[in-house]
Amino acid sequence: MMSRRPLIAGNWKMNGLLADAIALAEGVAAKRKSQPDLACDMLVCPPFPLLGAVAAALAGSGVALGAQDCHAKVSGAHTGDTSPALLKDVGCSAVILGHSERRTDHAETDAQVKAKAAAAHAAGLLAIVCIGETLAQRDAGQTIDINKSQLKGSLPEGANADNTVIAYEPVWAIGTGRVATPEQAQEVHAAIRAELVKLIGESEAGKMRILYGGSMKPENAAQLIALPDVDGGLIGGAALKVEDFWAIARNCA
Repeated sequence: MMSRRPLIAGNWKMNGLLADAIALAEGVAAKRKSQPDLACDMLVCPPFPLLGAVAAALAGSGVALGAQDCHAKVSGAHTGDTSPALLKDVGCSAVILGHSERRTDHAETDAQVKAKAAAAHAAGLLAIVCIGETLAQRDAGQTIDINKSQLKGSLPEGANADNTVIAYEPVWAIGTGRVATPEQAQEVHAAIRAELVKLIGESEAGKMRILYGGSMKPENAAQLIALPDVDGGLIGGAALKVEDFWAIARNCA
């Protein structure tokens, strides 16, 4: 197995007010400063209005800042949207794209995710491209096909291990407390990596990080992160508690 540096990314979703965000970011920053040699990258992705305050709270800690979405255009008449160039300008180094909640609530398509990822790359942002199956699709035996199809449709030309991370998020395990078994997670992660070989070549596929994104918690993180093709986690609820988020990250040591 090729060595890949794990990434522990916190998706705060639509949670927290200003004071909450500052306290959470300062707590995570303090933990990271206490162990700067921890063998993983750390990233937090707050709601758009909180990016500036969180950037200030994270300064000098080694914890990176990311956003939860972006538009595919650099600028223009797109009320309510945010360009990747602006995200970069306010201190972001990464952006989550194609999260299942965006695909469901906003009917985002693979083509739209692909365009956003290309725009993120152009702005110098790491694109965290999310894919994953619903419970109905899993029960129908479509898990591998759905993930391969979403991966192929969502990756832009030029995607590589330096500018892209894949996050596998079984939709049925997000916020439900249900978690894919280690065997289920590894099966899908391995299938994603095999598909990446076809799409971007064996070398880049071997280096590209694939995160698990379905209710990772301190209690199950060690088992999941230890799997051969799991390279960290895209953390939801547990990222809103300093101790839980840090406990997950420490499993990368």
